Amino acid sequence: MTDATAPGGPIEPSFEDVIAAIAFNAEGLVPAIAQAEGTGEILMMAWMNREAVLETLRTGRVCYWSRSRKGLWRKGETSGQMQRLKDFRVDCDGDTLLVIVEQDGVACHTGRRSCFYRALRDGKLAIIQDVETDPSVLYGHTHK
Repeated sequence: MTDATAPGGPIEPSFEDVIAAIAFNAEGLVPAIAQAEGTGEILMMAWMNREAVLETLRTGRVCYWSRSRKGLWRKGETSGQMQRLKDFRVDCDGDTLLVIVEQDGVACHTGRRSCFYRALRDGKLAIIQDVETDPSVLYGHTHK
């Protein structure tokens, strides 16, 4: 995800064709699924707005839109568990993004590798991933 270089310095692509291909919802958001490069493991789902998409494409560091904070959320800015963009894909309808990432540490705020750590087993939800990093170490307080 690097920019081309011109005689006067780097040329930043506008990415307008990418933005035009995305069907943002009424709130200006689109779901983005983060998948681990190499393993294909689904790590998390979060929302992106136009600004988050553009920042992600320009910097190579994955940025989301936090609906609770109503602001940009640069993955890892608090926890250090950063995501580096390896590939950016738009689905056939343009209404879901797939960001293939190199994940530092854990992706989930609960301290697990993936946010999808609960699975249906024998008719009940079971925890299938252990906590790898204590959330209080990542954030200074406990998350559910």
